[in-house]
Amino acid sequence: MPEGPSIRILKEKVQQFKGQKVTAASCNNKTLDTSILVGQTITDFKSWGKHFLICFPKFTVRIHMMMFGSYRINQHTEKPPRLHLQFKDGELNFYAVLLQLIEEPLDEVYDWSADIMSDEWDSKKAIKKMKAEPDLLICDALMDQHIFSGVGNIIKNEVLFRTKIHPESLVSAIPPKKIKELISEAIDYSYEFFEQRKTGTLSKHWQAYNQKICPRNHIPFLKENTGKSHRTSFYCEQCMVKYSAEGAK
Repeated sequence: MPEGPSIRILKEKVQQFKGQKVTAASCNNKTLDTSILVGQTITDFKSWGKHFLICFPKFTVRIHMMMFGSYRINQHTEKPPRLHLQFKDGELNFYAVLLQLIEEPLDEVYDWSADIMSDEWDSKKAIKKMKAEPDLLICDALMDQHIFSGVGNIIKNEVLFRTKIHPESLVSAIPPKKIKELISEAIDYSYEFFEQRKTGTLSKHWQAYNQKICPRNHIPFLKENTGKSHRTSFYCEQCMVKYSAEGAK
């Protein structure tokens, strides 16, 4: 599933279509009435975490890449796209994505301060949201899009390893100073992810995600599905501290 930085890259790549009028459109599963798009001008492209937003004067098309979504710019595959947008000078195609029409103002739909890469990001709000759920595990907190919009499993694993926090640590047991360090690292790594993805070097820099050996202690990582999300975590029992109600371990 593409994470927030990858959606930001998509937003950069499609700027050529901003201000252009849709001359033809289609949807291969009829979840979106594309007739309303024809003749409409794209006013902007936005992103909120993993959501890609195509803005028109009176509505927005939300695209979620899910697990296997992809896109082609001025190209197409033999498979019919989930959403096809034709312009005078090009085309935009999305495959295996989830579509939704948003008719409300985006400021009423999205909390921009929850987007880890937004200029409006608010660390204090994130801390407040975590404090409201004392039984929350840090692996679930990082994956909660209402707290850390844009963070996915790669960012989760890399940030927890960098801050030496065990994925099954109880949020309420983690020292406040450590929480602030984690938030700072989540922001920093998201931007590193963004730059590395653009240069095609992302996986070369992974220290924990999909790795077998801890680079700090040179012992095998443990690999488990953790938290209520059951997403894979890679962690080292020697250098990553598990904060619990009983104390740090």
